[in-house]
Amino acid sequence: MKPIFARGISNQFRLTLAIILSVILLVANDRLEPVRQSISSILSPLQYVANIPGVVLDWSAESIATRNMLQKQNTELLRQQLLMSERLQRFEHLRQENERLRALLGSPVHMDAKKVVAEVMEVASDPFRHYVVLNHGARSGVYVGQPVVDAQGVVGQVVEISELTSRVLLISDVTHAIPVRVTRNDVRLIAQGTGELDELELRHVAKSTDLRVGDLLVSSGLGKRFPEGYPVARILGVEKDDGQSYATVIAQPLAALDRIRYLLLIWPDGYVPQGEVANDPSNESNANTPEVTP
Repeated sequence: MKPIFARGISNQFRLTLAIILSVILLVANDRLEPVRQSISSILSPLQYVANIPGVVLDWSAESIATRNMLQKQNTELLRQQLLMSERLQRFEHLRQENERLRALLGSPVHMDAKKVVAEVMEVASDPFRHYVVLNHGARSGVYVGQPVVDAQGVVGQVVEISELTSRVLLISDVTHAIPVRVTRNDVRLIAQGTGELDELELRHVAKSTDLRVGDLLVSSGLGKRFPEGYPVARILGVEKDDGQSYATVIAQPLAALDRIRYLLLIWPDGYVPQGEVANDPSNESNANTPEVTP
C-alpha cells in the first residue's frame, strides 16, 4: 500500500547538488563570459526600445521649452536691435554736425519723444503700389504722415490708419518724395520713388551740383514730416548728358524694403495729437499707447 504523502528529495541531497553546481559555475565562469556577452548584445536593442518613450517625452518637453525661450529672446533682440540702430543713426548725424563745428545746442535735430516697434502684417500685392500694413493704428496713437524707419534707415510714412492697423507708403513708391541732403557737403535735394524697391531718383539736379557715387543721403527735416538726420539712401550713379538740362542721379535706399518685418514708428518731439493740448498734465490719452523707451 502506497503512502498518502510521498517523501520528496532529501535536504541532504539538495545541499549536495547545490554545492556541485556552484563549483561547476565557478570553474566555468570564464568560459561562460562569451555567452553572457552574446545574450547581452541580443537584449540591448530591447533596452533601447523600452527607453524610447521616456527619451521622447524628455526631448519634447525640452524642445517646447527651448523654442518658447528662443522665440521670446528673438523678439526682444529684434526690438533692441531696432532701438539701437535708430540711436546709432542719430549719433552718426550728431558726429557729422560736430565735424562741421556746429554747436550741439544750436543743432536743428529733433529728438524723438516716443518710439514703438511694429510688425508688418501685410505687403501690397499690387505691383504698382509699394506699401505695407502694420499692427498698430489709431488706438496706439499712430497718425497720418508719421515717419517710419527700420534698422538701416527711412522706410516711408503712414498714409492711412484704422483703429488697430496702419498703412505705410514706402519711399520707393512713385508717388512718394522725401527731402534729403548730402552729408558730405549739405546739398539739399528731393529723392523720388521710381516704382523699384532698390532705386530712388534725384530729380531736377543741376549738372554743376557736387555729387559723387557713394554719397550718403539723410533726411533734411524740411517739410517737417521726417526728422532730420535719418539715413535714406546712397548715390549709385551720376550721369551728366550734354543733351539733357539736368543730371541723372540714381540712389539706392538703405532700408531693406523687400524683406522688412519689424519697423519703428516715431513720434517727433513736440508732436501733439489733434484735439489735445501740449504739456497738459490732465491729458492721459497716451496711457494706453505702448511706448518704447530707448
